[in-house]
Amino acid sequence: MFAHVSVLLREVIEYLDPKPGKRYLDGTLGGGGHSEQILIGSEPDGLVLGLDRDEEALAAARARLQRFGDRLSARQASFAEADEILAAVGWQAVDGAILDLGISSHQIDSPERGFSFRADGRLDMRMDRRQELDAQRILNSHSEAELERIFRDFGEEPQARRIARALVAERKNKSIETTVELARFIARAKHSRGGRGRDHHPATQVFQALRIAVNQELVDLERFLDKGYQLLRPQGRMAIISFHSLEDRLVKQAFRKWSRACLCPPRALICRCGWSPKVRLLTKKPVVPSAHEIETNPRARSAKLRVVEKI
Repeated sequence: MFAHVSVLLREVIEYLDPKPGKRYLDGTLGGGGHSEQILIGSEPDGLVLGLDRDEEALAAARARLQRFGDRLSARQASFAEADEILAAVGWQAVDGAILDLGISSHQIDSPERGFSFRADGRLDMRMDRRQELDAQRILNSHSEAELERIFRDFGEEPQARRIARALVAERKNKSIETTVELARFIARAKHSRGGRGRDHHPATQVFQALRIAVNQELVDLERFLDKGYQLLRPQGRMAIISFHSLEDRLVKQAFRKWSRACLCPPRALICRCGWSPKVRLLTKKPVVPSAHEIETNPRARSAKLRVVEKI
């Protein structure tokens, strides 16, 4: 059974304010929680186009939302392809869009998916299991320099070089194939340098880095944010929930750029960029979960919601 609790659900729906006859994009359909409330709020004829890279998520969402009939259209795809898919279904733009970044509880809690070190499973981490690249291939074929870059840039791991060097030396004798095997190896490598004083598991940042690398999460997000405002109709709103600083930084920078009146250097005497504001910021600071939500769903604690409205 696919289980996932939608984060900041009430806040997202308040900002999107779904209405009858409108069209909405859910770029990370997941278990269908956000889409369900959008479909309810836009009854009787509002439409949702839901995208997700995970075929299990799509199957669960379709089952959960089957009562809405053809008001939901779900496709296996990345939100980075949203513009192409909107064109394919004949939608010029949408009245609202939601991205709930990161991974679902179902993915974390399924050992065979290989996302978590809390249960033993093959090192997979693919959201879309049609692709060939997985975490095991990265660990056992990428160079030491490439591994260091992944751990440092995607996991903000302070011991990235040490861990990468140790992994390359280890795999000469034995490939690393399971989540628990990798977690234990990293714990030993960091412990030998006294690196276990933090309040989370020593392998947390490396696992995050591998997941991002396998799924090209930041690449897809940057691609979406390049011209994502073009997906919205005037007064259409976009809500994005991020779960770590790398994602949130990209979203914040893009939203600020979209809202600026000029992109010329600060010292330029005359504006020559031809830019104009595309959106207005509805959240000057990110919206975070309430204490009650964090108590009932601890995985929500790092969530940050930012919202813009198309001018």
